[in-house]
Amino acid sequence: LISGYAQHGLGNKALACFKQMRDGGFAPSVVTFICVLNACGSIRSLEMGEEIHAEVRKKGLLEKEIVLGTSLVDMYARCGVLNKAQNVFDELPVRNVVSWNALICGYAQQGRSEEAVNCFWKMRDEGISPNEITFLSVLSACSHAGLLDQAELLYTDMTKKYGITPSIEHHTCMLMILGSGGHFEKAMEVINVMPS
Repeated sequence: LISGYAQHGLGNKALACFKQMRDGGFAPSVVTFICVLNACGSIRSLEMGEEIHAEVRKKGLLEKEIVLGTSLVDMYARCGVLNKAQNVFDELPVRNVVSWNALICGYAQQGRSEEAVNCFWKMRDEGISPNEITFLSVLSACSHAGLLDQAELLYTDMTKKYGITPSIEHHTCMLMILGSGGHFEKAMEVINVMPS
């Protein structure tokens, strides 16, 4: 029930269910915490998110549960508290593409484009291969900051180095950055390779 509410953007109802569950004497599982953190992020309930973080830390769950750690990173990023998102991320014993995506997306959404791009390069340095979501977040960051050279390199690497076929969203990011920079011939080249 908590998960259903959280997934449908009804964060307040998800948190109310969580409270009711606890009041009924039921102990939350790792999955419960993940769902509640998703709800906290969706409604920007930093206070409840911090309570969950404290409980998770007290139980020592972060050392064992990478998905839970990633959910914390995502919650803090969506609440706009990127220093805490970065701190949780730095404490993760294992990082994967999903945890990197949560951090990169957080920086991109908060307009901190250079940090998003730097995270991308650090992720690659750690040997983690980016996926479609990674490229969408980092291209969006480049688009908002006008980082044309970075965007062109990433766009090329996406297909040539990682074999990822750009989606309409990837193409749109490139069109935005090329168009706003006055690079209309290059923008037309992107349009010509778009599937539709």
